[in-house]
Amino acid sequence: MKSSFVQETGARPAPYMNPYLAGVGIGLVLLAAFVIAGRGLGASGAFASVVSFVVNLVAPVHAGDNPFYQKYLSRASNPFKDWLFIEVLGVMIGGFLSGYFARRVAKTIERGPNISDKGRLALAFVGGLLVSFGAQFARGCTSGQSITGGALLNLGSWVFTMSVFAGAYGTAFFLRREWK
Repeated sequence: MKSSFVQETGARPAPYMNPYLAGVGIGLVLLAAFVIAGRGLGASGAFASVVSFVVNLVAPVHAGDNPFYQKYLSRASNPFKDWLFIEVLGVMIGGFLSGYFARRVAKTIERGPNISDKGRLALAFVGGLLVSFGAQFARGCTSGQSITGGALLNLGSWVFTMSVFAGAYGTAFFLRREWK
């Protein structure tokens, strides 16, 4: 069966990168982040910075009284001055360019035959909400906790990463029929 990309464009996408090579690449990017910026990788703080910035624009009194918003506003008054925001912007641009050059950019919704497009998007939305709340409870997203924290040998990060995998396998048991 042809992938949706092949059906839409007629072009064959480039093969995926070797996962071991990709892991070494992520490690080198993490090392470069520590050397150049003095910080590890992460993403959830970027979204909190943007939300804090917008709340401060709309309701500055509320943002000024709220310690959550103040934590992010004190680091940078503008998201474009925040390391994590620039990092996430670079990841989005780099991901698009990588997909473009590998001939994998296509307007599709990846789903199994037993779920509708709306159902797949609803599951993705609910999953995104759960991950965003989980990132706040864990005090970091999967990239910050697993990649940066794991590389620093933080016990909490290793427990978090194992819990994420256990939760994913447990959830996959209940959602596997959607993909078969």
